[in-house]
Amino acid sequence: MIEHPGFVLWFTGLSGAGKTTLAKAIEAELQQRGVRVERLDGDTVRQSLTRDLGFSKEDRDKNIERVTFVAKLLSRNQVAVLAAFISPYRETRAMIRRETTNYIEVFVDAPMTVCEARDTKGLYAKARAGEIPNFTGVNDPYEAPENPDLHICTDLESAEQSVATLLRWLETRGLIPVTP
Repeated sequence: MIEHPGFVLWFTGLSGAGKTTLAKAIEAELQQRGVRVERLDGDTVRQSLTRDLGFSKEDRDKNIERVTFVAKLLSRNQVAVLAAFISPYRETRAMIRRETTNYIEVFVDAPMTVCEARDTKGLYAKARAGEIPNFTGVNDPYEAPENPDLHICTDLESAEQSVATLLRWLETRGLIPVTP
């Protein structure tokens, strides 16, 4: 493993925008470079750390509070944390910035039509049919970041292009080693 500062790369955006896809790709790249990295995403933490929570605003806030605590512990110990969560509320994301080391907000953006087309689980259709309450973007709000550190439009570029942009950004700030 190489020495590097800890940081929290926080991917926020609608379901289907590409947060986890990018986080997984970045994780693989960082592992190849010898960077200590952990990936946290909604599906994995809801299987254990936050399995007792639902999707009300209060439960979403508690979910992110718990994840932030884990990210805080990891990042202050020189681990690169890749967190992929809808995290729909600006106030909550501001709290994450205050609580963690080297927080980087990445707005993973795609139009609703693109997100719905990518929805293999049919969640958007279920939410529109009233089967899923509090579904972000349908019957619960998403507050897009006003000044994200990075804004990635996944409908306009490939995942590979987005990953390259993210890696260059991290390299230029000295958070990861530059590859030759």
